[in-house]
Amino acid sequence: MSEERAIPTDPHLTDDKPSHECGVFGIVSPDDDVARLTFFGLYALQHRGQESAGIAVSDGRRLKVHKEMGLVSQAFNEEKLRPLSGYMAVGHTRYSTTGSSKLENAQPFRVESILGPLAVSHNGNLTNAAALRQELLRRGVGLTSTSDTEVITQMLAGVQGGRTWQEKFEDFMRRAEGAYCVTVLTNQAVYAMRDPWGLHPFCLGRLGDQSWVVASESCAFATIGATFLRDIEPGEILEITEEGPRTLAKMPADRQDSMLQGRMLHATRVAQGRQLAHEAPADADIVIPVPDSAIPAAIGYAQASGIPYSEGLIKNRYIGRTFIQPDDRLRKVGIALKFNPLKDNLEGQRVVLVDDSIVRGNTSGPIVRLLRDAGAVEVHVRVSSPPIRHPCFLGVDMATYPELIAHRMSIAEIRTHLGADSLAYLSLAGLIEATRQDSKGFCTGCFTGNYPVDIELVEKEVFE
Repeated sequence: MSEERAIPTDPHLTDDKPSHECGVFGIVSPDDDVARLTFFGLYALQHRGQESAGIAVSDGRRLKVHKEMGLVSQAFNEEKLRPLSGYMAVGHTRYSTTGSSKLENAQPFRVESILGPLAVSHNGNLTNAAALRQELLRRGVGLTSTSDTEVITQMLAGVQGGRTWQEKFEDFMRRAEGAYCVTVLTNQAVYAMRDPWGLHPFCLGRLGDQSWVVASESCAFATIGATFLRDIEPGEILEITEEGPRTLAKMPADRQDSMLQGRMLHATRVAQGRQLAHEAPADADIVIPVPDSAIPAAIGYAQASGIPYSEGLIKNRYIGRTFIQPDDRLRKVGIALKFNPLKDNLEGQRVVLVDDSIVRGNTSGPIVRLLRDAGAVEVHVRVSSPPIRHPCFLGVDMATYPELIAHRMSIAEIRTHLGADSLAYLSLAGLIEATRQDSKGFCTGCFTGNYPVDIELVEKEVFE
């Protein structure tokens, strides 16, 4: 339900919808306390991962790292930030999609190389990580974790693949497959790389006259007083020094994809709701959203249908996001505490309940029952995305094949399982129309099983 998302977003726009991806941050700021700025940048990206947090800092001579399990506020305090002195930094807040939740998988990863030390933070998944890992092991490289990020770090640190950092980055991007945004800290610069498909958001900002920032979302810029400049382009390798940012190279993809560039995410979601109302009308008294991410789609549904928009559920903002809990038992406990129904609005009403996606289906049934217990006489569920029938192998940890309710059940069976009076999803054609993209405009792998990059069989078998 509301904690589950599979719709691509504009890279530099954000709301309080969790992205289910790690948060990465990088900064070059000669006159500022970069560890502290990175802390606040990560704090703004906390919704992207709650398992671990880390910061690496360089003063041009030494590169230091501190990382711990838990939230950003748990991993850092004044005492832990004080030794992290320097003018360049990268940071990371982790939500595990590859590698279990333990300290050895926390980021940034730091190693020594022939070109000096480097620290790497990464968001996304390498779909050929297994093959790259085996290649490293055959070369005698020892690995201490199960994370893709260590594979990336060792590839960049290795003696093969180039004599300069630029050559190493280019070699990595030619060989790596999948979706990723990477920040690399050396004693010379901060580097940022976005995969050639542009499958994950990544943006560049400016702080004052001499400071530069990169981050997964621009909310990190606003927190530290920086301004958004532009998206880091798909395939771009960006170097940031005291002199400012410089594009070293642009690595092409086999096919050009974009991710809703330049359109407000809110407007896109409203359009999805309007399209959904045209495709799946309902005879009802009120339209309500599952807070918070489905609010724009519910507004659009109400606008197009003429059914009044209302609030039916109040979100308890002191309860952790249920989707991001790694344990299914904890996730289900969180659902019972997450929403409070507004009985005065629901009593005797025929309700259209709008959500942005249904992934596992763990929250949908309880919310339908919650509305009925509060007095709703009918509950018609409308979903502003197509059924999610396939896992994401590109960094969004939504579920495996057996966990995906739309993989196991037909729409009619899902309706019965949820206890709804009716259930309808936005069609794929309707999603494409609402988002103003052509059929190649973004990844539809979770809907269709057709991914923009090759997915290794050994990787897919893990999900089946």
